[in-house]
Formats: sequence, structure tokens, C-alpha cells
Amino acid sequence: MNPERILKLILRINGVVMATAVFAVFLPADWMATIHDKWLGLEPEFPNQPIVIYLARSLSAFYAMMGILYLILARDVRVYAPVISFMAWASLCFGAATIIIDLQLDFPAWWTWGEGPYICAYGAAVLWLQAKMKSDEHAENN
Repeated sequence: MNPERILKLILRINGVVMATAVFAVFLPADWMATIHDKWLGLEPEFPNQPIVIYLARSLSAFYAMMGILYLILARDVRVYAPVISFMAWASLCFGAATIIIDLQLDFPAWWTWGEGPYICAYGAAVLWLQAKMKSDEHAENN
């Protein structure tokens, strides 16, 4: 496959995965507590407070919105190249920040090293594919 197709595929996959966060916007608080306490095994007990519920739901809505944006960007990776580049650099920065935050909060290693590095790798892959597209385009023009 060519880099443009791979880039579109990666943007679409990431977009769909992120868009599924819309379901968490409507998740009842007791379900959030169960996921936190039982499924993820996070300590201490889930703080069932309005600000925590607000942050969980608003962040989920933000992720869903970003997922839809990625689906739109995947429609024409050449036209939207500057926005895609910005989002890739933002992913690199966000991934690094996520690692720092997770370490500060003493999150489980599987969470810390499964989240931040993945976000960084995603950003790096997008930038690499964009560079490969430009390189291939340059080679075709010469």
C-alpha cells in the first residue's frame, strides 16, 4: 500500500476508536465506579463527586469530537495536511505529557506504558507517512 492509503487508514481507525468515547458521556456514575474499582483495579476508591463525573464525561465528549475530526481529515489527507501535521505534533506532546501525568499519579505500569507511548507512536507514524508522501511526490515530479 502507498503511504497516502496507510495514512487514511490510520486516521480512520484512530477516528473510529476515539469516536466510541461518546458512549462514556452517558455512562452512569456507578458504572464508572465499577470500571475504576473492579475492572481497572485503580486505588483509591472512585471519587463519586460532581467534578469527577463532569471531567470524565466532558473528556469523553472531547475524545469523541476529536475522533470525528480525524474521520473528516482522512477524507482528503492532502488538502488537510497542515491540520493533520498539527494534530500529529500535538499527539507527540500530549503523549509525552500523558506519560508524565500517569507517572505522577502512580498509575499502573500497564496503563502508563500502554497509553502515552501509543499516542506518541501514532503522532510519529502520521508525520512519517506525511514525509513519505512528500518524498514520493517529489520523486514523481523529477
